This record gives sequence, structure tokens and C-alpha cells, in this order.
Amino acid sequence: MPPDTASPDRPTALADAEGWATLRRFLPYLWPEGRGDLKRRIVVALGLVLISEAVVLAMPFAYKGAVDRMAGEVEATALAIIAFVIAYAGARFANTAVNNVRNMAFERVGQVATARLARDVFRRLHQLSLRFHLSRRTGELTKIIERGTKTIDTMLYFLLFNIAPTFIGLSVMAVVFWTMFGWELVAGTALAVVLYIWTTQVITEWRVKLRREMNALDGTALHHAVDSLLNYETVKYFGAEEREQTRYAAAANAYAEAAIKTDNSLAWLNIVQALITNGLMAGAMAYTVWGWSTGRFTPGDLVLINTYLLQLFRPLDMLGFVYRTIRQGLVDMAEMFRIVDTAPEVTDPPGAPPLAVGEPSIAFEDVTFGYEDGRTILKGLSFEVPAGSTLAIVGPSGAGKSTIARLLFRFYDPQSGRVLIDGQDIAQHQQASVRAAIGIVPQDSVLFNDTLAYNIAYGAGDADCAAMEQAARDAALMPLIERLPDGFETAVGERGLKLSGGEKQRVAIARTLVKDPPILLLDEATSALDTRTEQAILGTLQRLARGRTTIAIAHRLSTIADADRIIVLDGGRMVESGSHVQLLARGGLYAEMWAQQAQERSEDESNPGDTVDAEAAE
Repeated sequence: MPPDTASPDRPTALADAEGWATLRRFLPYLWPEGRGDLKRRIVVALGLVLISEAVVLAMPFAYKGAVDRMAGEVEATALAIIAFVIAYAGARFANTAVNNVRNMAFERVGQVATARLARDVFRRLHQLSLRFHLSRRTGELTKIIERGTKTIDTMLYFLLFNIAPTFIGLSVMAVVFWTMFGWELVAGTALAVVLYIWTTQVITEWRVKLRREMNALDGTALHHAVDSLLNYETVKYFGAEEREQTRYAAAANAYAEAAIKTDNSLAWLNIVQALITNGLMAGAMAYTVWGWSTGRFTPGDLVLINTYLLQLFRPLDMLGFVYRTIRQGLVDMAEMFRIVDTAPEVTDPPGAPPLAVGEPSIAFEDVTFGYEDGRTILKGLSFEVPAGSTLAIVGPSGAGKSTIARLLFRFYDPQSGRVLIDGQDIAQHQQASVRAAIGIVPQDSVLFNDTLAYNIAYGAGDADCAAMEQAARDAALMPLIERLPDGFETAVGERGLKLSGGEKQRVAIARTLVKDPPILLLDEATSALDTRTEQAILGTLQRLARGRTTIAIAHRLSTIADADRIIVLDGGRMVESGSHVQLLARGGLYAEMWAQQAQERSEDESNPGDTVDAEAAE
């Protein structure tokens, strides 16, 4: 199940518990193990925070000294007054300088923490099962990850350089007010601060609910946009531009309404905060003026209190912003951590060894599997593929052919039975080593939005130029590359859409050649191609399969007629097995499918105008 990204009615106690749990998971990124350099930077930054606070708390006394001497409360020369003014200005500059040096010292900590979190999340996403990724909306998922990872730097900054200094300043200010002006001013200031924090918390909790709603709608709008653009050609085929615009506009409008509510709630929060802070300012100033009228305070005291309160308001205003940011950041990070906490469906047993392939034979032993409860796809399937031979798997749609490929790659584990390679149960070995032994040419070869060189070399991380060029030559891809102005550096476009179907398949073949696996899986590798391109690709695939154990999943029976053995699936069971000649002689399901496809080929040949050479059209 996807995480609950829109749960505005979640009880406050549960939300608080979740917030603390998220914060505990976040703190190790602040104090990373094995990074003494980063820890020293944090210590230096905290020391600069204390220096900055000392400077800030001393500034009002310089201001008070200058004003009292100008008002005649204390005898002094103009030079002495100027010295107080210079001290005040120097303190302001020192505060700015120290804060910026502190930021420079801490910047690397924040960026490294963000990079570590992004790396950890990305690694976890690749560890999750295929079922998880098939059930998620890509745009929504990337939005959750983006919000979660971008929050950490801001939260680190606020935790260290705003919340802690604010409470230090409040404590020192309370001591100064009590000593110089009596308990009344301390009590009034404390009441205003408590009221400010309470109203900020209450309104922010309301805003967090609105934020959750807005996040969910934002993810939906992004998903609609990404889904529509990825299927650009389909939209054009069906003239559905207006339909897509209407669909996206509905999602965007819903998000806009939620954003308006969120922004308006911020305006109300600012109004309430301003009412409290300005009420405190008016009361404190009036109290000071009354004390001056009775001879208790000096004009400099009025300036001192005014300056202290202005310094209090600045972090208090920031405290409201910080609280909102941290609460909203915890929401964003909690959504991301819920994804990280999703348990992988397929895991390696403790201490699982890598798969060592000597003789690359394959065997399915009484395998039963279904994607959902009550919907079994494979029902006690058993077959063997001797090392170096070719097995073809055919059958009607939904028979379970492609499921075999997913089980072989350990995208899923069987509910019962075993899948063996070289006599070894792959469920008891490391997934990475299993996948390293298998190469695949799928029906739809999706390429990365990069160059031909990158996509070919992707088959092996350490592939050099010579191996890449040899693979391209063996895949009959060099004529295309030599015609292109940029050669191997030609960009293939999003998902390889700048290439034709046949060209993409040749890139997929070259990529598999670079990998050079002992086992080859052809998952309907030519079913999406026209007849002429298919025949050209088949010759390349036959060269690729030479010397390898091969499983060819096919729809067109003519492409696998020369396989060493053919098995026919129907309803998740093997109903026939044998060579092409044996199966035709048997007159069963295979013979029926062969006759039907032969008739279709005959009709195509009698209507040649209906067959389009897609490769030539390119």
C-alpha cells in the first residue's frame, strides 16, 4: 500500500509521536559516524553561535550608555559618547560577520547530510520489489523524495542556529529584565512569549493538515503531467490533447485551491503573531515611560528595553517560521521514511553466497506463483533447460510466459517450488549474482535518455571502448552509428524514442553482448517489429544465443521453430512439450496456433500494402 500522504485528520498525539520518531531518524545525519571533520565543523559552528549571542546581548548596553550620556544622566564627553556609538556599530558588524562565518563552517555539514539522505533513499528504492514500483505513480514518488531530501538542510540549520540561540537569548534577557526592571516586565514578557508560542503551535497544527492535503494534490497533479508527457504519442494518436488538458487542469485547480487555503492560513498566523508582539512592545514601552516619570528608569533604559524586545521579536518571528518549517518538514520526511521503511518483497537469506555458474542449466521444479491472493498464474510448472541449449516458451496471452522471466531474475520468489541455475536454488543465493548471470532482450527495450555509448556500455560498468565497439559490430549496429554525425555520442532521447524499434532492439542486443552472460532470455524480443526488421534481428539474436543457455519467450512461432525444445503453456500449466516437428505432428494447441499464424501470414502476403516497413519509414 502507498503511504498515507493525505491524512489531515490524523490525531495530534499520533502526529506528534510520528514527528519525534522522524526527528530521531533525522539526527544521525547531523552527527555522522566516521566523519570527524564534519563533527568539528558543528562544534565550531556552535561556538560561533555562543559568541554571536554574547555580542547580540551586549549591544543594547552600548546603545543605552550613549543615550544616557546624551540625555545628561551621566556626565561624559562627546568622545566617550562616540565611543559607545562605535561600540554599538562594531557589535552589529561583528554579529553579522560571526553569523556568516558560522554559516560557512556549517554549509558542508548540511550539504553532506542532504547528499547522504538522498543516496540512502535512492539505494532503498532500488532494493524495493518490482511489485512496489509497478503500484506507484512515478511523478508522485519523485515529488515525495524531493520534498523529503530537500528538508534536511533547512532543518539542520534551524535546529542548531535558531531554536537553541533563541532560548539562550530569552534566558539571558529574563535575567537582565529581572535585575534592572523588576519582575513585572519579566512576567509580561514571559506571558507574551508563552501566548505567542501557543498560538503559533495551534495555528501551525491546522496548517499542517492543510499542507498534507496540498502535498497529496501536488503529487496527483505532477503524476498527471508526467504520465501525459511520457505518453505523448498516444495522446496524439487519439487526438486527446483537450482531454489531457482538462484532466491536468482539474488536478492543478484542486492543488491551487489547497495552496490558497494554506497561504491564507499563513496570513492569519502572521496577523495573530503581530498582535501579540506589538501588544508586548506597547506594554513594555509604556511601563518604561511610567518608570521614567517616577525617576526609576532613564531614557537609556527605554532604548535598552526597546532594543532587547526588537532582538526578541526577530527570533520570535523566526521561531514561528521555524516551527512551521520543522513541522511541515517532518511531514515531508515522514512520507519519505514510510517509503524507505517499506519492506522489500524479495530478500537474500542471511549469509547467502553468490551464485557460481559452471554449467548454466536452468530448471523449474513444481513452481507455483501468483501476483495476488486467489489469482495463481503458474500452477506446479516444471521444466529443464540443459546447458548450452535453447528452450522456447509459447502459449496464449495470460498463460504465464513473462512471469517465468520475472521469477528467473528473482523479481519475485515462487510461493512454492524452486528455480534452479546449475542445480542451485536461486532463492538461496544473492540476487545480484543471479542477475549478473542472465542477459535479457525484452520486447520493449527502454533506453536511458543519454548517448548510444552510455546505453551500450550499460551492460557492464567497466566496459571499455573496444568492448563497446565490438558489441555494436556484433549487433549489426555499426552501419547506423557510422551514418550518424555524432556516432556513439548520439543522444537517443527519452526512453530511446529517437530510434526506431529495430534500432532500439539492436542497442539492447549490444548491451547484452557487453554483459556477456552465460544465460540469455529473449522475452518476445521481436514481437513489436515488422516482418522485415524481425528477420534481420533474428539473425543477430541467433548469433547472440550461440554458446549460451537460452530461453526464448515468443508470440510468433516462426521465430522459435528451430529451438531445441518448445514448451506450450496454457492456464499456467505446461500442456505440450517437444520439438517443432513433434508438436505439429501431435496436432494439439501448438499446431492450432501455428495454423492460425500461417493463415495470418498468408493474408498479409496477399495484401502487401497493409504491411508497413517501419524500419524503412524511419
